[in-house]
Amino acid sequence: MEWSFKLHGGTAAGSSALLLLLAALTWLPGTLPLTGSKWPMAAIVVFLLPVFATALVRMFLSKADRHSMWLAFRCLPGRVQAVLGALVISGAVLMLFSTAGAGNRQAPEAKDGRYFVFEMTPDTRGTIEVSHSEYEAVLESDQRFMLAIPGLLLAGAAYVVLAAGELRRADAGFRSS
Repeated sequence: MEWSFKLHGGTAAGSSALLLLLAALTWLPGTLPLTGSKWPMAAIVVFLLPVFATALVRMFLSKADRHSMWLAFRCLPGRVQAVLGALVISGAVLMLFSTAGAGNRQAPEAKDGRYFVFEMTPDTRGTIEVSHSEYEAVLESDQRFMLAIPGLLLAGAAYVVLAAGELRRADAGFRSS
């Protein structure tokens, strides 16, 4: 496999592991640093878009179907398969628990020492005032969800890039023989 595929897939997998670790850290007591600022999420999106888009381009250029991609993934070393599988499973579990734990509340914000969340139940739809502990619970769940989504997308990008690289390696070996 070419070094560019390894670098791209490794960057995506490492970034995915970092984001999923940060998402898991939201279960620890207290809140994560930088919870009030918007720039970390903007930085994640700015990083995610080119990595994910390039992975999709590489997949389309390989002209492979899903079955071929799966077979190429199965040709990767066992440790790589295990790491990518663990990333996808942990991302899915984090997504599941973050959606189940939040209930019907999202978008926490603090104004003038008061705490508000957006309630999504059918009978009470809108912004409501909550206690500080409820606010922190919704904030952590919101962070978990917003970190797990890009983590899962980056794990998918790593899978696609490494499988496309393996297909390219196999095609080059087939053409040379």
